[in-house]
Parts: sequence; structure tokens; C-alpha cells
Amino acid sequence: MTQRLILASNNAGKLKEFAQLLAPIGFDLHPQGEFNVPEAEEPFGTFVENALQKARHAARLTGLPALADDSGVCVNALGGAPGVLSARYAGEPKSDARNSAKLIADLAAHADKSAYYYCVLVYVRHADDPQPVIADGVWRGQIVDMPRGEGGFGYDPHFLLPALGKTAAELSALDKNAISHRGQALRALVEKLK
Repeated sequence: MTQRLILASNNAGKLKEFAQLLAPIGFDLHPQGEFNVPEAEEPFGTFVENALQKARHAARLTGLPALADDSGVCVNALGGAPGVLSARYAGEPKSDARNSAKLIADLAAHADKSAYYYCVLVYVRHADDPQPVIADGVWRGQIVDMPRGEGGFGYDPHFLLPALGKTAAELSALDKNAISHRGQALRALVEKLK
């Protein structure tokens, strides 16, 4: 039997990644947009608070269990920026291309290009769930000026994995899910949900 689950996002890339990883354990994932749920405010300075806010918002408006993630790229030389502001680093409206351009420009004067993707997932059974299930993941790499690859989304074409000699955008979806911050967090969440 499958359980309907609302993804507190309308990001097609996230929906695809999550659906591939959740389907085998019986979750039928639906983006919040299918239920006319508007995006939640993300006023907090931490990934976990923003994810919890988004999950509760989607669960409250649909009456269904909800899953939210808050994730972003954190660059060491920039004190962890863009961090929670990753999706809107270059302002509104959201634009992967403008965000990446701003990141490359901000990092130009720094020798240290090390960075990591961070993801926190929050699953709530209902809007007032007193025990949300929380899992996270970290994926280390470095930022490269020239974009490479056609896959992924966000900063993936600029996120180099030195051990593989490839950017995140050069990995297949299967390979990316196996090692990414989101894949790590989702596998940890699945273990907790079992």
C-alpha cells in the first residue's frame, strides 16, 4: 500500500530526486503545487528551522503527511554563504544562472574554493506533529569557475568533486543520488521511518 506524501516544494529537480528514492519504500510523492499550496515563508537563519516551517505549512494546508528539505551550498571562504540563501543568493526572482554568477564573482578574490552542500529533511505526520523526523547530509567539494555538465540543478555545474574529477552536473541521476547531500539525508530519513 502506498502512502501519499506532500513534498513541500515545487522544484522539479528535487521532486524527481526524492520520488526515485521514496517510491521503493511505498511513498507516493506529490508536489505541494498539486494542492495549490503556496510556498512557505523561510524567515529563519538555519536550514532545520526553515525545513520544519515548510513541512508544517504543507501538512496544515493539505491534511497529509509532508516532507520538506532545506538545502544549499556553503562556501568556507565566504563564511558559509550562500547557505540558507542559496536559492535566492542573487535576489528575486530565483535564478540558478544569476546565483551561480554571483557566487563565482564573490569567490574570485579567494584562494580557498572548498565548499559543501548541506541538506536537512523534515518529515511530519501532521501539521502539529510533536516529533518530526529529521535527517541531514553533507557533500564536500569545491567551486569551479567554468560550469561543466548538463545534469542536476542549482550550483551543480560549478560543484566539483575532486575525487571523481567531475562536477555534480556531470553525474548521472543515479550516481548523484548515491552520494549527494540529499541522497545521504534521504537514506538516513528512510532508516528512521522504518
